[in-house]
Amino acid sequence: MAPSFWGREARAGGVGGGGMGNGGGTPVVVKMENPNWSISEVEPTDVDPGSPAAGKAGRGKNARQITWVLLLKAHRAAGRLTGAASAALAVAAAARRRVAVGRTDSDAAPGESTALRTRSYLLIRAFLLLSVLLLAVEVAAYFQGWHLQMPELPAGFSAEEGLVAIDGLFAAAYAGWMRVRLQYLAPPLQFLTNSCVVLFMIQSVDRLVLCLGCLWIKLKGIKPVPLAADKDDVEAGADDFPMVLVQMPMCNEREVYQQSIGAICNLDWPRSNFLVQVLDDSDDATTSALIKEEVEKWQREGVHIVYRHRVIRDGYKAGNLKSAMNCSYVKDYEYVVIFDADFQPQADFLKRAMPHFKGKDDVGLVQARWSFINNDENLLTRLQNINLCFHFEVEQQVNGTFLNFFGFNGTAGVWRIKALEDSGGWMERTTVEDMDIAVRAHLKGWKFLYLNDVECQCELPESYEAYRKQQHRWHSGPMQLFRLCFVDIIKSKV
Repeated sequence: MAPSFWGREARAGGVGGGGMGNGGGTPVVVKMENPNWSISEVEPTDVDPGSPAAGKAGRGKNARQITWVLLLKAHRAAGRLTGAASAALAVAAAARRRVAVGRTDSDAAPGESTALRTRSYLLIRAFLLLSVLLLAVEVAAYFQGWHLQMPELPAGFSAEEGLVAIDGLFAAAYAGWMRVRLQYLAPPLQFLTNSCVVLFMIQSVDRLVLCLGCLWIKLKGIKPVPLAADKDDVEAGADDFPMVLVQMPMCNEREVYQQSIGAICNLDWPRSNFLVQVLDDSDDATTSALIKEEVEKWQREGVHIVYRHRVIRDGYKAGNLKSAMNCSYVKDYEYVVIFDADFQPQADFLKRAMPHFKGKDDVGLVQARWSFINNDENLLTRLQNINLCFHFEVEQQVNGTFLNFFGFNGTAGVWRIKALEDSGGWMERTTVEDMDIAVRAHLKGWKFLYLNDVECQCELPESYEAYRKQQHRWHSGPMQLFRLCFVDIIKSKV
């Protein structure tokens, strides 16, 4: 119950009549509702304006009311300080745990040295400590009245003498630090700042050109059109359906394997003309047994599907795909489609994608767009959906339309096997094997097509930990690939 403090209650036994004028002070109701509080002043409507009580009420709040208000303000301020301190300690503890382990991922990237990563984190910690110390020096200098400027030297002293003549050892040290900053640190930092500005301008121009290209595509209705656009021609007979190999690389995908295998086995394509390879790299025996059982179930239903399990996971996904392409029966197939374990294509996926290869011998890849079944699950998935929609709708569509080149997304794409072999096949040298094979295929002269109207459903990471691991792989791999392919890109005539 909210406490009420009334002047007449404080002065019980005063003038009779029970009117508001019996007390000395403004009637106030203080409401405490955690974490907020409020004060309401009640106007004394039944006080005679000419009475002495009215004059007392106009003199303001009494001492007891003011004391309660101050106590409430102090309580609220203390609560906020306590919450801020707890949050700061929690953040500091989390940062300390992450730095202590010396890793940014639970799984090391292929070929990555954990010792090197630990040394890198030690270097980061050293720079962080140095930055805090320098900040403390600047704060102390500010309170000394120097305001981030070199202190003035007494008259008649040179710069060298000033280091000793300036009042105090700290002032002399700060003067030397200012000279170092001015002569040695400021020029390279200014150069880096200017370089960042230039890179930002380049990226802004790139984004503007992409947006204008996307607008032009929308206005003109530009999209890839297969030569065999007539549906009757595509479905004329079994000879018009090329041999397609469907690969499903997976690793410990216990939650989604059943739906994905079922969606792929239900593709609308002659069963004699496509083979499904379930490439299982799971190190959990129970998961592997469940996946194998699902494959055997579809085998009994007449689907051409095989189960492959690697005990040694050399090369991760790239090594898995490379091992599958070495099977003797692969030579009987002309195209290969790749679906990750969490992707569920529509039944007409192949019928909408394969006609784009007909009559176009220079096309090496046909890429479909991703769609997300959990894009509205939480704030993280909504933000990812916005980012990836720009990637597919603008970046890949514009580059595919005007340049016939874009980065392979690693899944939901159809490759011409000849293009893969001509480009050197899958390599385990980076964590972005999809971008690696795309760059090498483009340098060999192969063209890519992007189908914005053909979608393949998948899931977005719903937790920050899963999102962080995904982004770590996506952003660390391109730098490795740039170092490996830079010379080839410069020498290429494409």
